[in-house]
Amino acid sequence: MSDYIVSARKYRPQTFETVVGQGTLTQTLQNSIRQGHLAHAYLFCGPRGVGKTTCARIFAKTINCLNPQNGFDACNECESCRAFNEQRSFNIHELDAASNNSVEDIKSIIDQVRIPPQIGKYSVYIIDEVHMLSTAAFNALLKTLEEPPSYAIFILATTEKHKVLPTILSRCQVYDFNRITVPDIIAHLQKLAANEGITVSEEALNVVAQKADGGMRDALSIFDQLVAFCGTTITYERTIEVLNVLNVDYYFSLVDSALSHDVTRALLLLNEVLNHGFDAGHFVTGFAQHLRDVLVSKDPQTLPLLETSDAIRARYSAQAQHCAPMWIFQALDILNTCDINYRTARNKRLTVELALVKLCQLGVPQTLPQTAPAPAPRQTTPAPSAAPKPAPQPAAPQPAAPAQAAQPAAPAAPSIPKMPKISLGLGPKPAPKPDAPETPQPPKEEQNRPFTADQLRDAWVGLATTHHEELRLKQLIENYTPVLVNDATAEIQMPNPWQMNQMRAAMPALLAQLRAALHNDQLTIRLVLAEYDREQLAYTAEEKYALMQEANPALAVLKEKLDLQID
Repeated sequence: MSDYIVSARKYRPQTFETVVGQGTLTQTLQNSIRQGHLAHAYLFCGPRGVGKTTCARIFAKTINCLNPQNGFDACNECESCRAFNEQRSFNIHELDAASNNSVEDIKSIIDQVRIPPQIGKYSVYIIDEVHMLSTAAFNALLKTLEEPPSYAIFILATTEKHKVLPTILSRCQVYDFNRITVPDIIAHLQKLAANEGITVSEEALNVVAQKADGGMRDALSIFDQLVAFCGTTITYERTIEVLNVLNVDYYFSLVDSALSHDVTRALLLLNEVLNHGFDAGHFVTGFAQHLRDVLVSKDPQTLPLLETSDAIRARYSAQAQHCAPMWIFQALDILNTCDINYRTARNKRLTVELALVKLCQLGVPQTLPQTAPAPAPRQTTPAPSAAPKPAPQPAAPQPAAPAQAAQPAAPAAPSIPKMPKISLGLGPKPAPKPDAPETPQPPKEEQNRPFTADQLRDAWVGLATTHHEELRLKQLIENYTPVLVNDATAEIQMPNPWQMNQMRAAMPALLAQLRAALHNDQLTIRLVLAEYDREQLAYTAEEKYALMQEANPALAVLKEKLDLQID
């Protein structure tokens, strides 16, 4: 048990060739070593677990090798290489700036820089998480970093390059490390599993690579966790069980349910996901990511954007053939809206269920049944014998006119325009009178429907969500609210002419949206420049004296008697 070493340490790269996913960067370092063009300071920046400290150690080991191979590879046989491998080298000094970030810690390094190396050519100082140094520590390091001794080389490593002072960046050669791609992580883990005699499926490794998020160290740690649970055989099912990852089959099934307009199956799949303990918000974001992957799978040019295994990529390509691009765009918009509303919704499950219902209704034809002409052909079809009979049959539907009067019993037509009221948060509107027999009358009532000040305010606030990408217009909508003056006129007071011009330019579009939401074409909004009472301010000594004298006239008498001067 004491001899066990985690994979992140056991399989840590020892040469530039074994570094995964950083080919261009390692090639640049090798060329600089071969040509002897070594800088006095380097800055390695990039995400966690991509090989920054590893490359720094390999670089320090190689430049101190007494017998380099090919001009850029350490021999691992000389005294310097053996000392490095046995972790007893005095030429390489490492400092963790996360816990040693004071000026005193930097001064100790400055004192060490004065001592030349005993074995090898260079003394290498590796400062990890350098962005954690205090400003005073950075300033203390500046002079030594800019003009170190000829044998001293500094390698700074950080995950947050933007926190490093520009004066430090200007003194270093900056190397940006990339995130390790999913195929590279899968290939490296397959080699590792073969060396350890472990059987693992490609789908399981794809889950590990996705979970690692571009970091090889995280991928190796997850792999060790799977080996501890599964033993020498790692399957996809056991992997998602250990890592608590939602099975991708749910997303494929949900897309199939939405394409077949099967609301019942979609809701049952959501219930099964929630029963497994997964968060509904994470489910929505995962489903949106799945649809994004389906979208990029439709075009061979965008297929490289899909970072996954070949088996999963084939499933995405097959499902993409059944999804129209417009359907995917609309589905992504529904899920994006659901993700935004989910954070503030009180009934979060209902919010997700409504999004799934909308997905299943995409592409369903919306037709209104017309029963008036239907009975006429049904009556004419049984008696096609005589030619003169079709002439009186058109007169027969005339007594069916009272049957059309019974059709107003279907008030489903006015319920259709009520749907936008829910999205804008408007209150309930009075139901249309049932005794109105004429069909053209309800549209007139719906067109100029009365509204209250609260409904106007709610509709105005709802406009901010439709213009969330236009930040300036969104701020104007949120800061200035129309006040209802009479039944169909509102007023907005603007603080200055510049903002008034901004609002006036956007008002036609905003007014059209408000009229549609409130069902009132007579609505008008006036923009008024607000007037403020500005009190007089005194700046000079004379102005201050004038204000004091106005408040206390006796002050002038005192000034004359004492012969005072205004200073």
